[in-house]
Amino acid sequence: MDGAVRRLDLDDLPACQRLAVSRDWGAEDRKWRLLFEVGNVYGLDDPDGDGLLGTVVSTPYGPDVAAISMVLTAPRHERRGIAGNLMRYAMEHAGTASLCLTATEYGRPVYERLGFRSVGHCVTYTGVMPDLLGPANNSSAPAEPDDISDVVALDNEVFGAKRAALMRQMPSFCDEFRVIRNVGGALEGFGGRWRNGPQTMMGPVIAQDEKTATTLLDDLAVNELSRLDIDTRHPEIITWAEKRGLRAAFTTTVMEYGAPIANDLGRLYLPVAQALG
Repeated sequence: MDGAVRRLDLDDLPACQRLAVSRDWGAEDRKWRLLFEVGNVYGLDDPDGDGLLGTVVSTPYGPDVAAISMVLTAPRHERRGIAGNLMRYAMEHAGTASLCLTATEYGRPVYERLGFRSVGHCVTYTGVMPDLLGPANNSSAPAEPDDISDVVALDNEVFGAKRAALMRQMPSFCDEFRVIRNVGGALEGFGGRWRNGPQTMMGPVIAQDEKTATTLLDDLAVNELSRLDIDTRHPEIITWAEKRGLRAAFTTTVMEYGAPIANDLGRLYLPVAQALG
């Protein structure tokens, strides 16, 4: 199995998307391209030449943490151990002290058998926010190039691993990326939103407190189909979403493997995407 798995590149993007669509995940072009940019995308070819049997992505953040995602198996090849084998390959080649992922109910038993443990839950809210959201606070400002070093430093402090390559992508990757500084000039939070197919993804949002987080969300909100992946430890963000007409769509399980991840969940309000931890 080890020799059969290969590192994929952008030439394999159409095959990855066909596999994702076959699993009702959508093509998610922007997310896949970001994952190819910052992560290691692995796949197993169908020996009959009919696309990919499966995929897995490992996105390493220095020596500390790797985020595992896009664990997909072709429907016609289910229950043959493909997902487990791809996961073991990614785990063996991650080179980090910890691994993290967000599991659906369908996938969670596979990860538990591999030694992952549940550490939390995430509820996904979706819906179209109203035209009249009220006036924006305008307490945040569009991120400038000089802000990015502070964004990287705050993210490293809160997430518990060095995600500099990912964070430096945010101003160009996001449709809007904003920061809040206090009167002394210190960075108190940052947030972004980006388009993923037909919906707007709200995130990342990292902030010193609830008020800063919701201020960023107020300034980022748009009258479009939107999605927030909210850790259930942040009921204030759930309240924010529900007041704007969003409703819970599904719940997933946050899981870890290896050393406990030294993150500060109290300030980690929304991820870039579940695929990136």
